[in-house]
This record gives sequence, C-alpha cells and structure tokens, in this order.
Amino acid sequence: MRKLALGVGFISLAGIAAMAWADHPAGPHRPAIAAANPVVVELFQSQGCSDCPPAQQNLNTLADRPDVLALSFGVTYWDYLGWNDSFASPRFTERQRDYSSRNNGVGVATPQYWINGRKTVLGANPSAVSKAIAFGGPTGGPTIAVTQDHVAVGSAPAPAGGADVWLVRYDPRTIQVAIRAGENGGRTIPHRDIVRSLTRIGHWVGTAQSLSLPANTTPALLTAVLVQAGRGGPILAAAKG
Repeated sequence: MRKLALGVGFISLAGIAAMAWADHPAGPHRPAIAAANPVVVELFQSQGCSDCPPAQQNLNTLADRPDVLALSFGVTYWDYLGWNDSFASPRFTERQRDYSSRNNGVGVATPQYWINGRKTVLGANPSAVSKAIAFGGPTGGPTIAVTQDHVAVGSAPAPAGGADVWLVRYDPRTIQVAIRAGENGGRTIPHRDIVRSLTRIGHWVGTAQSLSLPANTTPALLTAVLVQAGRGGPILAAAKG
C-alpha cells in the first residue's frame, strides 16, 4: 500500500516522489571490518503493507554490512487492514512521526527509510538507500564503547540542549513470518534486525559519561546504542554492542 499517512488522512506516494532520492548506481561497500560509527538505517514498515516486502528484503541484505546498523521498525497504522504486525509497537510509530515533525512535516509512509535521522527514502529503492548511506557518515559525534553492562560516551561538541542516549535491542536472526490475512495474506516474509525494544537511558551534553545498561534477558537479541539530538533529530553517533 503505497500511501503516505499525514495525521488522519492519506496521500498517494506518487504525488510526493520528489521527496525520495533519485536512482543512482550503488556505491562500493566499505572494507569488511567493524565500523566504529556505523551509518544507522531505520526502516519503518508493516507486515500489512503490500509494498514493504522488497524494502524489508533490502534491509536484510544491508544487515550484513559492517558499516551499517540496519534496524527494522514495525508500525501499527496499517493493522486495521486485517493483519496485526507481529513486531509492531506504538512507540515505533511515534518514532516515525517524530522524524516527520522534526523535518518540516515530510510525512510518514511505508516503506520509509531514515538514514542517520537526516535523510529519508520513500519506497523500496535499494540504489537510493545506498546513495544515502554513502553520504550518511561519519557524523562527527562522540565515540561510543559498549560492553555487556555499560556504555561509555566520549566527549565532543554537543548540540544545543544536548542529545538523548538510546538503547536498542534487536533480533539479527532471519525470522520467516507467515502472513495469514491482509494485503500480504498467504505470503511468508523474511525479517532481519527486528527492533524489539527502544529505551532512552540517558542524556548527553558533551562531556564524557558512563551509563549502566539493563541486563539483556533475551540472549538472541543484540545491543546497539544511539546518540540522537532530540526527538526525531539527527543521529550523532551509534555503536553495535
């Protein structure tokens, strides 16, 4: 369902094509080593959206890149079509709307990517996403070091008002989801890097600090930490645990 949801109304994506990046050849991958500050690619999608499976498949591929932190957020606003997304949360829907509010009301859609909280790509467009990733970092934010129970955020210039520190727990496994109703009824869609929780754990104002991490009670989940300049703001730094 390629529609843009603004408030309670809907607008066809065809009318806002200028918002999306134009097609360009994908740039070369960076060296296959763990990146100190990966580019954060957030995909907002719904299992009830017929246009989302190709975008999720693209994110599944991006999950293998060491220079990318790929995160799949399930949103709730298409659940009324007959299938409740099994990974969706109202908090993830709110996060997507925060990006719209912070960026001149660009709107929310599925599928929609946000790259480092700075650029958006609408629709399943791998080449546009690759181009956005190529220009997505580094951001000049603080260093982040993540251990099992702590995160250390380094000193660096901070934006006015500081930045929030977010803990992300996500599932890196490929999970085959059988959709039994709605627009994708009868399909089985593979999902990777599914965000299961997003928790604000601190506030950073430019000075070095160490924060405790809550215990990861689900061993299958991986940990990531984001430093983000307010709700819907740019991501200044990120790290995989």
